Amino acid sequence: MEYINQIIQGDCEEVLKQFPDDSIDLIFTSPPYADQRKSTYGGIKPDDYVDWFLPKAEQFLRVLKPTGTFILNIKERVVNGERHTYVIELILKMRKQGWLWTEEFMWHKKNSYPGKWPNRFRDSWERLLQFNKHKKFNMYQDAVMVPVGDWAQDRLANLSETDKIRDESRVGSGFGKNISNWLGRDMVYPNNVIHMATECGNRNHSAAFPVELPSWFIKLFTQRGDIVLDPFIGSGTTAVAAIELGRNYVGIDISDEYYYLSHERTSGIQMQLLEIKSERGTYNPNGTAQSG
Repeated sequence: MEYINQIIQGDCEEVLKQFPDDSIDLIFTSPPYADQRKSTYGGIKPDDYVDWFLPKAEQFLRVLKPTGTFILNIKERVVNGERHTYVIELILKMRKQGWLWTEEFMWHKKNSYPGKWPNRFRDSWERLLQFNKHKKFNMYQDAVMVPVGDWAQDRLANLSETDKIRDESRVGSGFGKNISNWLGRDMVYPNNVIHMATECGNRNHSAAFPVELPSWFIKLFTQRGDIVLDPFIGSGTTAVAAIELGRNYVGIDISDEYYYLSHERTSGIQMQLLEIKSERGTYNPNGTAQSG
């Protein structure tokens, strides 16, 4: 397929019409927020945002594999002193379109800019909405495990009898825990709050996120050789993450500037990896070289 590992210039809604059904493993993107990036994406009004996005989401739904996942990084903006409801409205309309709203992650921006507003505090988080076509989808949880933490030393030192069985919730929720299952574990599964700084290597894009953000989701929902699509590729960060992790990528952007920027950036990364491979050995998924 000629679009693999390519940056394509154009409106993703039209470009994707040329793609085959069920061909993409992961879609990860941060589209322009309402009233943002007027010079490149037109500055979509909050009241018009859902109608603008839904035809694009229809193409995303068609090209995504049944086992694939769509991660949407988006945030409401404030209009007339209150949060606009376009994100909530979009979620509801996408569910009618055929999407399953499976999960919601929070990106906590550890170093968000300070400021003062008369009726709110600084914004230090953004949504990452997970959508799927089916209830059963590919998910590789072991790829994003985290250290269990120092707290476990005291908590697991003296287990009670209750800790050794499935302790059912007192509120009757059906959830329970068996603390003894954590004995001897160095790594555990993370929660759905992702703590990452906003700093990134590229400052030529107005809304660039750190490469670690798409990397985390690429590891969670894909394997080596899978195809990752970013239909609003911007500075190319999602494609860079895919390349570094041994995945294939497709990037689309309507902007001339961002097309050339992302193309230059991905070409540079690919050249670096070729040099690593030729000089030191085989490139592994962690972005380092190993002999072999």
